Amino acid sequence: MSSKLVHAVYDDDDTLLHAVKDVKKADYHIEEVFTPFPVHGLDHAMGLAGTRLAVTAFMYGILGFTVAVVMINYIMIEDWPQNIGGKPSFSFLENMPAFVPVMFEMTVFFAAHLMVITFYLRSKLWPFKKAENPMPETTDDKFLMQVALSGDEKKLTSLLKKTGAIDISIHENEEA
Repeated sequence: MSSKLVHAVYDDDDTLLHAVKDVKKADYHIEEVFTPFPVHGLDHAMGLAGTRLAVTAFMYGILGFTVAVVMINYIMIEDWPQNIGGKPSFSFLENMPAFVPVMFEMTVFFAAHLMVITFYLRSKLWPFKKAENPMPETTDDKFLMQVALSGDEKKLTSLLKKTGAIDISIHENEEA
């Protein structure tokens, strides 16, 4: 990991996207890109792997469905069977149409809540965490690309100027 980072500031998302492609083509390592809104195609241009959050959401939904079926079967069939409206509770399958709303809601509940928790843990976001945004303007209208400085500093800064950066600065990497 490099001990210095070059911060290149852009004022347009299309310019940033082309700059990321040019910097990657020149074999520089982009540490992070900060944007005020999602930029379509930026993850592909940076070479980031796809997310597996949808797979975990599906697994959490299956878990919620399983918990709902086991809970309903135990509560309504085994533990406390009741004759509601003349419908005896002798088997789960006979009464399953009445249980569908509960099974659906438990599936959605588990998938949604566990997926949010997984996202926060995977992103290392938790309460009282200090913000890692190096430039507050990236929450308004500016775009920041952090590039690891390896090799010639002048060559990298001239490449970034050529890509349309409006401001370039060098900072110490606090994680190194």
